Amino acid sequence: MNARERFITVFKDKIKREGADRLLEFICSPSSDFFTAPASARYHSSYEGGLCAHSLNVYDCLCAYLDRDVARDKYGLSYSDETIAIVSLLHDLCKMNVYKTSYRNAKNEQGVWEKVPYFEFDDTLPYGHGEKSVYMITPFMKLTREEAFAIRYHMGFSGTEDERNICKAFTMFPLAFALSTADMEATYYIESKEDKK
Repeated sequence: MNARERFITVFKDKIKREGADRLLEFICSPSSDFFTAPASARYHSSYEGGLCAHSLNVYDCLCAYLDRDVARDKYGLSYSDETIAIVSLLHDLCKMNVYKTSYRNAKNEQGVWEKVPYFEFDDTLPYGHGEKSVYMITPFMKLTREEAFAIRYHMGFSGTEDERNICKAFTMFPLAFALSTADMEATYYIESKEDKK
């Protein structure tokens, strides 16, 4: 099963909320590049299909994080399979249709200049990061408050947010911290190693 097939399977299996079918239809439509877009221009999963692969990595990391005894028994973290799938699979929906392929000159292994492709960030709806993902989801289906805050603050302290807001969000909505942790694990442990291959 390839990444696209797995994403669709997990989405359909776990997310049953009203409007989810229309959201998936939008993600799969010709007006979306979700399954071919990179997850970043150069930092992680910066290859065709990287966004979908990253979303699945975050899903796997969040499932594993929440499945730990300490998360369940000591921290009392308990979320439905649907909530886990929503926040992890859709946290970076904001990256749809923002990466364009451009070309630049670079020397190849023989020292000869040639045109090589690279991804360029070009956001025509600059609404922020996590908040843009929430904005893109909510016309299709409702999010719980905790789901919305988890997606909104999934960048944690790696963004340009006011630290007080991040701390408050993580305290009020533990799922936000869990998602941020899963996102960082996927980015820095799984995908940085994949990108170096």
